[in-house]
Amino acid sequence: MADAIAVLNAGSSSLKFSLYAETPQDLVLVARGQAEALHTAPRFVAKDAAGAVLDEKSWGEGASLGHAGALEHLVAFLRERMTEHRLAGVGHRVVHGGLEYSAPVRVDATILDALGKYVPLAPLHQPHNLAPIRALLERSPQLPQVACFDTAFHRGQPPVAQAFALPRRSPTGA
Repeated sequence: MADAIAVLNAGSSSLKFSLYAETPQDLVLVARGQAEALHTAPRFVAKDAAGAVLDEKSWGEGASLGHAGALEHLVAFLRERMTEHRLAGVGHRVVHGGLEYSAPVRVDATILDALGKYVPLAPLHQPHNLAPIRALLERSPQLPQVACFDTAFHRGQPPVAQAFALPRRSPTGA
């Protein structure tokens, strides 16, 4: 049984995933897909590395699967169809890491709580980014999870690029 790493990108109305298996030389893509339109007409599709459909499901117009339901469906899919792989870890795309997190970080309950304070800065994404982390921490606390931040890209830019097009002072003079 090969170890595998899942990568999740929970957006405002979707949950995208990729599953990579460990080989002696590298990680190779095993499956990828998404659950989309989670609150209006949920659909799930998973494909193998060559693009062949492994699984599809539609819940119909007017259904609401939500992020929790999408994660449950994905976990069930992985358990049923990816039996030759053992999930060794999960990577998550998270929009905001604030000033504290400018590099990938292994997430525990304390870090998850700290990331929650950035919800007001990215209200359409941050709550959804954090939801699968929270659910997996509750379900499998021993499973390593790593958050990677969109804001890390900006932190690596030179100071002039970080400040470009921003006024030196606010319009109120503060």
